[in-house]
Amino acid sequence: MSSQDEQSSFRFALRALSSRNYRLFFAGQSVSLIGTWMTRIATSWLVYRLTRSPFLLGFTSFAGSIPLFLLAPIAGVWIDRWDRHRTLIVTQVVSMIQSLLLAALALAGTITIWQIVALMLLQGVVNALDMPARQAFVVEMVDRREDLPNAIALNSSMVNAARLLGPSIAGLIIAAVGEGYCFLIDGISYMAVIASLAAMSVTKRTRQAGKRSALAEMREGWQYVSQSLPIRSILLLLALVSLLGMPYTVLMPVFAAPVLHGGPHTLGYLMAAIGVGALAGALLLAARRTVLGLGRVIPLSAAIFGGALIGFGFSHLVWLSLTLLLVAGFGMMRQMAGSNTLLQTIVEDEKRGRVMSFYAMAFAGMSPFGSLLAGVLAQKFGAPATVIASGIVCVIGAGLFARQLPRLREVVRPIYIQLGVLPEVAAGIESASELQAVTKG
Repeated sequence: MSSQDEQSSFRFALRALSSRNYRLFFAGQSVSLIGTWMTRIATSWLVYRLTRSPFLLGFTSFAGSIPLFLLAPIAGVWIDRWDRHRTLIVTQVVSMIQSLLLAALALAGTITIWQIVALMLLQGVVNALDMPARQAFVVEMVDRREDLPNAIALNSSMVNAARLLGPSIAGLIIAAVGEGYCFLIDGISYMAVIASLAAMSVTKRTRQAGKRSALAEMREGWQYVSQSLPIRSILLLLALVSLLGMPYTVLMPVFAAPVLHGGPHTLGYLMAAIGVGALAGALLLAARRTVLGLGRVIPLSAAIFGGALIGFGFSHLVWLSLTLLLVAGFGMMRQMAGSNTLLQTIVEDEKRGRVMSFYAMAFAGMSPFGSLLAGVLAQKFGAPATVIASGIVCVIGAGLFARQLPRLREVVRPIYIQLGVLPEVAAGIESASELQAVTKG
C-alpha cells in the first residue's frame, strides 16, 4: 500500500472527527475518561483493602449499577423528550461532585465501605440518564449520518484508550500516595468534558413531551424492542454476556493479589491489558467501511471473549493472564461496539433514546446482578472457577445467536435497502441470488 493510500485509510478511520461538535466531545471525553477509569480501579482496590472481601467487591459494583437497571426504561422516555445536550451537562456536573466527595473522604482518612456504597448509588442514578443520553446524542453530533458507525467505533476507541491509561496511572498513584488522589484527579478531569459540551453549537430538537404519558411511551419502547427480532437478539446476547461475563473485572483484585501474588501495580497491568485488547478491537471497527458483516462479528466476538475467560481462569502466570485478558478485551469490545453500531443503524430516530436505554440496561444494567453473583460464587467456589464458568456460558450464548443469523439477515435486509446501506442500491444488483451473496458478507 502506498503512503497516499495509507493516509487516505487513516483519514477514513477518523472521518467522524470532521464534525466540529463530535470533535469537541471526543477531546473532552478523552481527558475525562482517563479520570473515570482511575476512579474505577481506585474504588475496587480501596474496597478490597478495607474489607478483603470478594463479596463486598461485588456488592459495591452492584450498588453502582442497580439504579441504571431500575431507571433505564423510564430514563429512555425522558431522553427522547428532553434536550440531550443539556442533560449531559447536568450529569457530568453531578458526576464531578460525586468524585470530589469520594476524594475528600478518602484523603481525610475517614471513608467507610458504606460511604463508598452510598456514593456509588448516586453515580448509578446519574449513569441511568447519562449512558443512554450519550449514546443517543452521538447522532446529533455528527454532520453526516453515514459517519455514525465511525463515531460509535471512535467512542469505543476513546473509552478503551482511557481504559489503557487510567488503570496504569491509578496503579502508580495508589502505590505512591493512595486512592484519594485518583478520585481528586477524576473530579478535576470532568471539567474538560463539561467545557467541550458548553462549547458546542447544537440544533434544538423538536420535543415530544405532553402528547402521551411517560408510561405509554415506555410501553411503546418495550414493544418496539421486544417485537423486533434483530434488536431483541442483540440485546439478549449482550445482556447474557454482561450478566455472566463482564463481572470478571470486579474480581481482578482477587486475581492480582492471591492468585498472581501481586499488588496494585499488577491490578493496573491486568486492567490495562483488557484496555489494549479492547482498543485494538474498537480501532478495527472504526476502519470498517460498512456495517455489512457485523452480524457475524457479534457472536464470533462473544465466543472469543468467553474462550479467553476460560483460559484466564486456569492461568497462574502473570504473562499468560495478561495475554488472555488482551484477547478478552478484544472480543468484548468487538461485540459491544458491533451491537451498538447495528442498533443505532436500524433503530427509528424517534425511539432512539428508548432503545439506547435498553442497550444501556443490557450492557451496564445487568452487571449489578452479575457482580453480586460473581462475588457470591467467588466467595464459595473461588474466583478462578467463577470466571471459567462465566466463559463457558458466554460461548454457549454466542453459539445460540449464530444459529439465528439467517433469520436475522432476512429481517434486517429491507431496513438496509431503505437506508441505502446495501450495495445493490448503488450497483444496481437485481438478482436475489446476487443480493444474498452480497449480504452474507
